[in-house]
Amino acid sequence: MKLRSTLLTAFLLPALPLLAQNKPSTTPDPTIKKMVNDISEKRLKEDVDKLVSFGTRHTLSDTKSKKRGIGAARNWVEDEFRKYSKASGNRLVVTQDTFTIKPDGRRIDKPVVMANVMATLPGTDPNDKRIFIVSGHIDSRVSDVMNATADAPGANDDGSGTVAVMELARVMSQQKYPATIIFVAVQGEEQGLYGSTHLAKRAKAEGWNVVAMLNNDIVGNSHGDDPSTDDNKHLRVFSEGVPATETEAEGRVRRTLSSENDSPSRQLARYAQQSAEDYVDGLDVVVVYRPDRFLRGGDHTPFNQQGFTAVRFTEMNEDFRHQHQDLRTENGVEYGDHAKFMDFGYLRKNTGVNLATLAGLALAPASPQNVGVLTAQLTNRTQLKWDAPAAGPKPAGYYVLIRETTSPKWQQKVFVTDTKADLTQSKDNYIFGVASVDAQGHESLPVIPKPVR
Repeated sequence: MKLRSTLLTAFLLPALPLLAQNKPSTTPDPTIKKMVNDISEKRLKEDVDKLVSFGTRHTLSDTKSKKRGIGAARNWVEDEFRKYSKASGNRLVVTQDTFTIKPDGRRIDKPVVMANVMATLPGTDPNDKRIFIVSGHIDSRVSDVMNATADAPGANDDGSGTVAVMELARVMSQQKYPATIIFVAVQGEEQGLYGSTHLAKRAKAEGWNVVAMLNNDIVGNSHGDDPSTDDNKHLRVFSEGVPATETEAEGRVRRTLSSENDSPSRQLARYAQQSAEDYVDGLDVVVVYRPDRFLRGGDHTPFNQQGFTAVRFTEMNEDFRHQHQDLRTENGVEYGDHAKFMDFGYLRKNTGVNLATLAGLALAPASPQNVGVLTAQLTNRTQLKWDAPAAGPKPAGYYVLIRETTSPKWQQKVFVTDTKADLTQSKDNYIFGVASVDAQGHESLPVIPKPVR
């Protein structure tokens, strides 16, 4: 990916192993750009309209009817995934991962069989065990979270995230990636993040190498209310600063380095921001330094709780008249989550950010391992070392990323082919990261070095 430099390359030692003739491409991948352009605004709208046609998708709603309720909606998404698989040469493995939730005394009042609808695109490299997950939640609700019978269109919350995942599966299944991508519509978000919790715990128990999880929830409306505002040029991405599973020892290092802004999830948010800049016209990703909206949570949260790197995408300004509302008109104001209140051109751009992020990561080599900054000597230089990825595609080299401690974004990157670098920038004044890169310029998530002697 491209990166605009604001630091002087003259600060780097001449002896740094820069091989200009072997530098990866700095031009955005035309294949990724084409996939972004292939995302269909028309399909996104048609799919939202179909989801709305099921009346309600409440988690406790009918599972037997073929026309109404959560069961009919799940089956339709599964059928669509199977169509995409057939069109791609049967590349997708489509399933409904079912599980039973017992009454919880809160939002589950009876045993409920839930299902996450999954389409898995297996990686082409048998040695590459990396998994990337993208999700939206299929369930909907009205004002009373226990009302399982009233019409709950759920067009934007979260029909938008669900159809984005569907469109990603349709477009991305036409290409091959060394790593595995899972497209999933999870159930039970409104009742307590049940579907994503089940999936995150399953991934942990089965030892999945989940490198990144992208959660899309409320991504299809560009108009906000109270105050009224229109913005189809920005998309928020939320990410945790301090990892939920941080150990006491890791906490000591974090406090010493003040590295709260450099968690793996925050690196993923920055990656998405750069992907939007490279591939999606007319949209900027705004990195919000919170795990979610104020005092709220989403389907990425259980993945963070299991130690995985995960973020949430959400529209820039929400309109709460069209979330969690009974369908009604009061004082001339219409309430309810209808498709007519959505902006499908905006949803198309947001889907493109997800695609560019997923494709870039899934095509890239794995991140370097054991990245460290040497501290044996007192010096103003910064010496870094790391190990190559243990499996998967071999990197063409590595990018050493550099930014000032006050900068929210990486400001410079330097290509090296060795697994070490000797820099004149002081570790006192700059933050460093190391990412693997292939010849086409696909980059891994960067790794922040830990102090080593």
